[in-house]
Amino acid sequence: MDRSEAAGTGAGARGDQRIVKPPSMVELAARSIRRMILAGELLPGERVVENRLTQQLNISRPPLREALRRLEHEGLVRQSPHRGAVVTPLTLHDVYEIMTLRHQLENMAIDLGIPVVEPRRLERCWEALRRMEAAADARDEAELSEQKFEFHTAVVGLSGHQRLEETYRSLQLQMKLCMVLNRHARAHRNETATANVLRHRRLLRVIEEGDPDAVRAEMARHGDQTFLDDLPGDLDAGSEQAVRWLRGVQAEDAGSGTAV
Repeated sequence: MDRSEAAGTGAGARGDQRIVKPPSMVELAARSIRRMILAGELLPGERVVENRLTQQLNISRPPLREALRRLEHEGLVRQSPHRGAVVTPLTLHDVYEIMTLRHQLENMAIDLGIPVVEPRRLERCWEALRRMEAAADARDEAELSEQKFEFHTAVVGLSGHQRLEETYRSLQLQMKLCMVLNRHARAHRNETATANVLRHRRLLRVIEEGDPDAVRAEMARHGDQTFLDDLPGDLDAGSEQAVRWLRGVQAEDAGSGTAV
């Protein structure tokens, strides 16, 4: 064995023995607050009270504030000198921006990632689907929602474009914040968990076939009608542009019965 092979063997041995660091207090705090927001325990527009959270999470202010900065970067929290941190308030215009941008990012991912050239990227999608199936079998709605999030992120990951995926992941978190506006939208009133999984399996089969136009058509059938129909009637419009957009989408999807 020459020197380079010996060095490689040593590196491999050390790599196999890597110790994964436990999550920091900041990561744990961010995870806990994120879960509260996405579960609807902290609602859009609601103030995030630091004193309450330091006691609830048993942490000091510095890691809590760093966690809030991370959530601000994700678009889940807004901070101001006068009010402090609040869960990001939403108007219909915010929903319009989030959903139209999400669709554009998905289209970009299809342009870059279909047909699939890296089998490991496709396997990541199948792994997420298998976790969805397990959650559906266990009737775990929260886990099913989380794995559906990971599935769609993995589909965007087919592009091999890291910045696109990171942008999409952040936007998906904001999409989940939108869905907190109406708990029924997340439950997909007219769709069982099994049907939800089958719909995503069908999308993945179309992706495997490698036709970008067919993937776009299948993604369009996923639709947003259930979520949009369930938006609160008293939601601030924010702009006439958003109102026109919503009317257009509802007219286009009327009677389709599709779900997010």
